[in-house]
Amino acid sequence: MAHTGSDTHHASAQKEASPSTESDLPWHAMEADQVLTAFKSTKQGLSGENAQLRLQQYGPNQLPEVSPRGPLLRFLAQFHNVLIYALLVAGIVTAMLDHLVDSGVIMGVVLINTIIGFIQEGKAEDALRAIRQMLSAKSLVLRDGQRISIPAEELVPGDVVLLQSGDKVPADLRLFRLKGLQIQEAALTGESVAVEKAIEAVAAEAALGDRLCMAYSGTLVTYGQGAGVVTATGSKTEIGRISAMVAGVEQLTTPLLQQMDQFGRWLTAGILGLALFTFTFGVLVRDYSSSEIFLAAVELAVAAIPEGLPAIMTITLAIGVQRMAGRNAIIRRLPAVETLGAVTVICSDKTGTLTRNEMTVRNIATVDDLYDISGTGYDPHGGFSFQGKEVTLAKHPVLSKMLRASLLCNETALRHSDHGWQVHGDPMEGALMIAGLKSGLDPETEAALYPRDDIIPFESGHKFMATLHHSHKGQYFIFIKGAPERILERCATQLSLEGEKPLDCDSWERHMQTMASKGQRLLAVAMRPAHGGRLDLEFKDVEKDLTMLGLYGLIDPPREEAIAAVARCREAGIQVKMITGDHADTATAIARQLKLANTDNALTGQALDALSDEELLARVQKVDIYARVSPEHKLRLVTLLQKSGMIVSMTGDGVNDAPALKRADVGVAMGDKGTEAAKEAAEMVLADDNFASITHAVEEGRTVYDNLKKAILFILPTNGGEALVILGAVLLGFQELPLTPVQILWVNMITAVTLALALAFEPPEHGVMKRPPRDPVQPVLSRHFLWRIAYVSLVLMAGTFGLFVWEIEQGANIEVARTVAVNTLVCFEIFYLFNSRYITEPVLNRHGLFGSRYVLAAVATLVLFQLAFTYTGPLQTLFGTAAIGADVWLRILLVSSSVLFLVEGEKALVRRFQEKQVHQSVKP
Repeated sequence: MAHTGSDTHHASAQKEASPSTESDLPWHAMEADQVLTAFKSTKQGLSGENAQLRLQQYGPNQLPEVSPRGPLLRFLAQFHNVLIYALLVAGIVTAMLDHLVDSGVIMGVVLINTIIGFIQEGKAEDALRAIRQMLSAKSLVLRDGQRISIPAEELVPGDVVLLQSGDKVPADLRLFRLKGLQIQEAALTGESVAVEKAIEAVAAEAALGDRLCMAYSGTLVTYGQGAGVVTATGSKTEIGRISAMVAGVEQLTTPLLQQMDQFGRWLTAGILGLALFTFTFGVLVRDYSSSEIFLAAVELAVAAIPEGLPAIMTITLAIGVQRMAGRNAIIRRLPAVETLGAVTVICSDKTGTLTRNEMTVRNIATVDDLYDISGTGYDPHGGFSFQGKEVTLAKHPVLSKMLRASLLCNETALRHSDHGWQVHGDPMEGALMIAGLKSGLDPETEAALYPRDDIIPFESGHKFMATLHHSHKGQYFIFIKGAPERILERCATQLSLEGEKPLDCDSWERHMQTMASKGQRLLAVAMRPAHGGRLDLEFKDVEKDLTMLGLYGLIDPPREEAIAAVARCREAGIQVKMITGDHADTATAIARQLKLANTDNALTGQALDALSDEELLARVQKVDIYARVSPEHKLRLVTLLQKSGMIVSMTGDGVNDAPALKRADVGVAMGDKGTEAAKEAAEMVLADDNFASITHAVEEGRTVYDNLKKAILFILPTNGGEALVILGAVLLGFQELPLTPVQILWVNMITAVTLALALAFEPPEHGVMKRPPRDPVQPVLSRHFLWRIAYVSLVLMAGTFGLFVWEIEQGANIEVARTVAVNTLVCFEIFYLFNSRYITEPVLNRHGLFGSRYVLAAVATLVLFQLAFTYTGPLQTLFGTAAIGADVWLRILLVSSSVLFLVEGEKALVRRFQEKQVHQSVKP
């Protein structure tokens, strides 16, 4: 077999492939023969030997895989928390002082926190892995002049790849031969309709969506056939370039993590300062021995550290993850749940997110009427109306004939499965089939009544498709559909209710302008009778004397639930911006249907390039539509919105969305039709590809943050009260402290995993989606929070220390007095739990006291634990407790219940103060 001159030597093979290393070469601006020459290839492809040499040089046609963080690293990462560091130090110090039980309990607490975080992060990774999809596995190429199927990873620059309907393009190709080739490029451009390819070169500066002579890796062939030479593989492809951009994007930490990190540093500094003060005061003023006061200082530090807080934060976030999973959202990183609650702007891709990525016939124009069609996507439920009134085909014969023509002049197949109707073929032809089904026509019945005899397939050169049919009565018809300008120039007449009339081009132009102004893509349908007995169809048969039937107006319409979701976002004070690779007129039409805030103008990628960052920053607040944009544009917009102080969520499904998804505060990828690159870059994956699920996520995020605040407001007074009890005992010179380290850890952990955990299940508060997003820079511990924590800490300290002193003065031994102190502290927390259900609203009502089964279950569980803590031998030995009588319990309940009424009184004062402020602010 003859070989090309490129197949001779190893050295020449290395030289031949060198153009592929220049990823910025404009292959789309070069003629196909020039590209083949540059790669020392021919239209017959490479030889097997030459391909192997190039494969050794350039490596497999694969994107670099990002290795997931291993289990060990994921486990160790759970320790990276300043509060955990403080606990570890406390555990080590107590061990050095031979308090091994105390040290063991502290280390056990740390380990429990670590295991919880490790398990939840692993679950999130498993959930994502379950929805990943494989890319193209095989490729049909010409090697040694023969067609062979090879693994896609073995493709090399210079290979000739053959494409046909249903294929995923395996590498970047410069096309040189095609027949009706259409490729769905939504993953790269965001354009919902498949692109008709051509072989002619385009301008070097042409946008990606306008490079008709190129086919890009990862896109889908929906129609026709083609052949092209590989210009780039692996990381050099357009997908690879975007992946590299993703790798270089800085991923921001979440507002909650930033706040908690700052809170942890301040809290740790405060605890160390307080412990140092206690040690110094005990040595210099109360004459404690150094070892005694050092242990007391450590005990105070353990008391003040909210060791249950990291666990409760993790569990609260994990509960949010599980709730979201039930609403079709998979969270990859736990803090993303909470960050959604702070989102101030959602930048959404259009195709497949706000829309269904399913073309739909929205209008049909005949010469007499303009019909509206209801229904969305590939669902045949819907109907036809004219001027708001429903119509039937029997009274509209022109409409009926037009729908029948588009069913017969059609190459697409419809299939119904458990997942609904699916289109196999061109999406626009599928939309025509669905319109026919809505009218009551059955494609199989029509095909049987009017069998097809011949076809002129659609090709980009002539931009129409024509079919020849006959009836069982011996009649013959030609049906044709295609670009309106190509159909109208072949028509002599038009069909109306009164029959055929001369063509009125002005009338059709008005229809076209009306429909195009709605962002619709237009298809014209015409017909003519044919001579009987013929079985072939030629171009001359459709060059003239056709009868115009009408126009179809198609669009990828917004999801109905997305319209409601956008309205809900606006009510919640969240801006929604559409950032798409599609055309500006289409984007604007969809934005108006979605009722975005600003739909008067759209910025295109070309306009963005002409604006400086300062100019764009000034306009970005007022513009909600960005069209024909590149991945660089999306990334720039997200970055500038963040620079203006906004918390940004970016949604998308394509590879072109990945850089912006990674940069955003919360990246949201589509799980069903989304690409692997988009999922990897995102914090959240939507299993149903539905924008409405994002609003559910925002609501869940706000609820999670509310519950985290409630948990913090509940946990910190416990630690504050314990620390004040220890501090008070040192200041008063007590030789025996009211609480031991293991008792403190018992209280902190047992109340955290019961009472505080119950707060994680609190439902959304009324009006959670009617308030504006919280200020992300506002600290978790506001002045009101600090006051509440100090106030409740003093109440707990006074009651606990008071009863401890009472028992000592009554002659009780230290074990009984400490048991009373622990149980008093726990009972205080039980009553305070009810206060914590609402931060400012009153709780002394039926719903506040009995409205949460989780709270009641937690209280019952804790009571059982405390009875075991007080009365069972093993726990008495471990924790140094003793049995107490019923009269003691009565005193404990009377004292501890005071917190419920004291805090409710404080809430009433706060509400009155807030109402007074509001009243003063609205005064003229």
